[in-house]
Amino acid sequence: MNAPMLAMLGWPEIIGILVVVLILFGAKKLPELAKGLGQGIKEFKKASSDMQNELHRSVAEEQYAAPPKPAPAPQPAAPAPAPAPQASQSSTAPKA
Repeated sequence: MNAPMLAMLGWPEIIGILVVVLILFGAKKLPELAKGLGQGIKEFKKASSDMQNELHRSVAEEQYAAPPKPAPAPQPAAPAPAPAPQASQSSTAPKA
C-alpha cells in the first residue's frame, strides 16, 4: 500500500472505516481491539527506543574505549643495489 494513498484519506473516509469496523466487530469487541492496538503501539515504541539507546551507547563506547593507534612512521627507501659487473666478451675473438 502506498503511503501517499493513506495521506489522501479525509475525515469522511476515516469515519466510514470506523463504522465498518464497528459493524464487523460489534460494540463489545471494539474496546478490546483498541486496547490490544494501544499495547502493540506501546511495545513497538519501547522496542524502538531501546534499540536506539543501545545503538547510541555502543557508538559512544566505541569512540571512547580505545584511542586510535598512531600510524607507523614510513621507512626510508633502501638504496637500489648496484648492477653486477658483466664479463666482457668480444665477438671478434678468433675461434679455435
